[in-house]
Amino acid sequence: MRSDQVFALIDCNSFYASCERVFRPDLAKTPIVVLSNNDGCVIARSYDAKPFVKMGEPYFQCRERLKRHGVVAFSSNYALYGDMSERVMSIIESMVPAAEVYSIDECFADLTGVQGSLTQFGRDVRAKVLQRTGIPVGVGIARTKTLAKLANHTAKRLQAHTGGVVDITTDFERDWVLRNTEVKEVWGIGRRMTEHLQSMGIQKAMDLAKADPRMLRDKFSVVVEKTARELAGVSCLELDEAAPPKQEICCSRMFGKRLSELAPVKQAVATYTGRAAEKLRSQGSVCKRMRVSIRTGMFNPDELHHAQGALVELPYPTNDTLLLTRAATNAVELVFREGYRYSKAEVLLLDLRQPGEFTDDLFAISQPVARDKLMSVVDQINDRYGRGTMRTGSAPRTPVWGMRRDLLSQSYTTRIDQLWKVT
Repeated sequence: MRSDQVFALIDCNSFYASCERVFRPDLAKTPIVVLSNNDGCVIARSYDAKPFVKMGEPYFQCRERLKRHGVVAFSSNYALYGDMSERVMSIIESMVPAAEVYSIDECFADLTGVQGSLTQFGRDVRAKVLQRTGIPVGVGIARTKTLAKLANHTAKRLQAHTGGVVDITTDFERDWVLRNTEVKEVWGIGRRMTEHLQSMGIQKAMDLAKADPRMLRDKFSVVVEKTARELAGVSCLELDEAAPPKQEICCSRMFGKRLSELAPVKQAVATYTGRAAEKLRSQGSVCKRMRVSIRTGMFNPDELHHAQGALVELPYPTNDTLLLTRAATNAVELVFREGYRYSKAEVLLLDLRQPGEFTDDLFAISQPVARDKLMSVVDQINDRYGRGTMRTGSAPRTPVWGMRRDLLSQSYTTRIDQLWKVT
């Protein structure tokens, strides 16, 4: 471990709700929740909405309660959230020596070698992101990634005292945070692991930091051992600047309504296949195998239940939307059954490799160069004019089975016809 190594975790506060507030300044002091696909459950809450609703609570159960307390609900607008995330991350990356985008609203940064006050540097990052995007962030700074995560948690928990930035690079500050943090708040320690650790007398993060690492490895896993070492100040996790390509790509959605006919189910699968193929090309991969599955709702005792999938071997490694869509829709015909009301479809791309990694025989066919060029043009058009501008004919623009999003905000940053208007 380098003694001067410093990590930071920059985390957007209530990210989905904050994105909605950027373009709705009238809601600056109004509690906000964001709902899952088909307006099903609460998946995000602003801080002031937390007393009124639990995470994951079904919207139909809490709708009236939210109205009584003045809480505003939004359908999930992933196009908006993804674009705002890219803006936040690009600002952070421009200010730090190296960065690892950990999730849509979190970024690790390497601050090793940064001169001056690290707390002030964190405040500068926070101010710049807020000024340029309107998104508030918290910054945790420490000698390891796990401690940086804990520092960030403290920055948000004690927002009024910390100003959203906590630096625990010194032993005194680190020990204070460890003594005042429950072990369940440590990154990577889930509910079951918390119960096991508490049964051993490990209640606080400090207890875990002082535990015998070898004992933790023997009793649990090397992951828990590394966590304990990181809490003690020994860096075990490096910054991953480039995420490795995914080994599987899945596109799965609930339908906006039950489907009992083959044609709309095939349309849905064609749409999901197109999205999966976009993800495949974005990481420069091809696939040789895919699985297509459909199912009914599984919890209504008054409905017939059916779930079935088909594994498809492709003629050659490909990222061609047309070939993948044809194979997927043909598979739907094999698994679809009359008399059922289907609620969900899934397209899973398997056996992913980089082009050239598949070892076929000398005479095996491969994806035509013309298809590579065609897919490149399709992606360029969709990047410029919006997803779905160019798509297969079997994927309709406004499907009857589309997700129910009655409370959807506008795509202020990704659609020219929905630009923010100030009057």
